[in-house]
Amino acid sequence: MTPEEEAARAELIEQARLLFAGRVEFLKSAPALKHLPDPDVPEIAFAGRSNVGKSSLLNALTGRKSIARTSVTPGRTQELNYFEVGEPTRLRLVDMPGYGFAKAPPKVVEQWRRLVRDFLRGRVVLKRTLLLIDSRHGVKPVDEDMMQMLDEAGVGYRVVLTKADKIKASELEAVTAETIAAARKRTAAYPEVLVTSSEKKMGIEELRAAVLQDSLI
Repeated sequence: MTPEEEAARAELIEQARLLFAGRVEFLKSAPALKHLPDPDVPEIAFAGRSNVGKSSLLNALTGRKSIARTSVTPGRTQELNYFEVGEPTRLRLVDMPGYGFAKAPPKVVEQWRRLVRDFLRGRVVLKRTLLLIDSRHGVKPVDEDMMQMLDEAGVGYRVVLTKADKIKASELEAVTAETIAAARKRTAAYPEVLVTSSEKKMGIEELRAAVLQDSLI
């Protein structure tokens, strides 16, 4: 990276820090597309398997302790949860329903698929989706299914590894390489992978910068 690129990167990280240090508020939950807010600002969506650490990452990203409710019950969130960032609002974060919940009734699973598929295909202000993958498990078949849904919807996405502090450095290096390889096979995936830990605040600055950068495309 050239000195100019490093300076630009540092400036982006600082702008993102200031943005998320300001107003971040829960807006609404949308159980159906008709309840979505007006498409008047850029949106960044967060997707991931149930218990991947999505709520914890949203809390770390926004610097709040409980902006996104955490739950030990997989599949509890079955709505699109919206959060506004900035004053006036610069962008919205969309917490998508977790997938891969084994105990959910088929009707609930189908309802989830319909809501997510229609949202991805029809939301014109959706700039990027962040697909969260648990570092301890790597890319699972249910994650591949989500990647396929994103590819088919033509929605660009970044892969974000979570809970990176829970495994050894050598294991993290291996799973990161495997995840990058999986992403590069996908038509809509960003070729780089962000590595994060909500607990240790690892990669959170970079994640904020990515969210801000993606909201501007």
